[in-house]
Amino acid sequence: MKRNKLREALKAGKPTVGPHIHSSWPSVVEIIGHTGVFDYIEFVAEYAPFDLFSLENVCRAAELLGLSSMIKLDQEPRRFLAQRSIGAGFDSVLFADCRNPDDVRECIRAVKPETPDAGGYHGVGVRRSSYVHGSGQPDYAQQLDDVVIAFMIEKRSAVDALDEILAQGGVDMIQWGPADYALSIGRPGEFHAPDVRETERRVIATCLEAGVPPRAEIESVDRAKYYLDLGVRHFCMGTDVMILYQFLRDQGEKLQDELGETLGKAP
Repeated sequence: MKRNKLREALKAGKPTVGPHIHSSWPSVVEIIGHTGVFDYIEFVAEYAPFDLFSLENVCRAAELLGLSSMIKLDQEPRRFLAQRSIGAGFDSVLFADCRNPDDVRECIRAVKPETPDAGGYHGVGVRRSSYVHGSGQPDYAQQLDDVVIAFMIEKRSAVDALDEILAQGGVDMIQWGPADYALSIGRPGEFHAPDVRETERRVIATCLEAGVPPRAEIESVDRAKYYLDLGVRHFCMGTDVMILYQFLRDQGEKLQDELGETLGKAP
């Protein structure tokens, strides 16, 4: 059975770090793995185009370089996307747009094996993650049970019901979503407002008190200390498309300035 390194890190209480990627090109995953500094990659399928073939190739590349893998999914069709992603080889599923404890329960059941103990909806599937190891065998059920289940807390109703959400078995990690939260309270774009930041701190503190690790999304290491001081030990840093945009914009502007100065000095 394939090791779930993200699950192992959580069990051991170790910190984890991973970048976001929108690209399903396996070479991007390999480049990340070659850095030797990340624990996993998060494929942001909620925002990026993909097909079932590309999901398998992302996971193959991650496994080749010793990385764990997470996928962020749209709110619908949750069960189909979660089960096919796990079948492709993803070790973790991050569910977006859950609004209440019932939504969270349904997501957990979509991942968990359909055994009397686990009570999930995930039956036997002869897919990439299991066709060598034996679908339907005890290892198969354990592999499903080991999948790390993470949730975006990004809706006002989810914040209000956070204690009940965290009390459910099967919630392994929480990620705050300020942009969606600001939208859900009727203040789009105000995700840096003081009261929104205070809500974030309250969510983080509530998660830590419940023993559920919170994760912070940061664009640079400069933002890590703020979250470390709050007790956060899990981070997702950077996004491939934004890294590309920022480099091209910054370097392009500098080159344009150089060209302008050079042309201005021409006889």
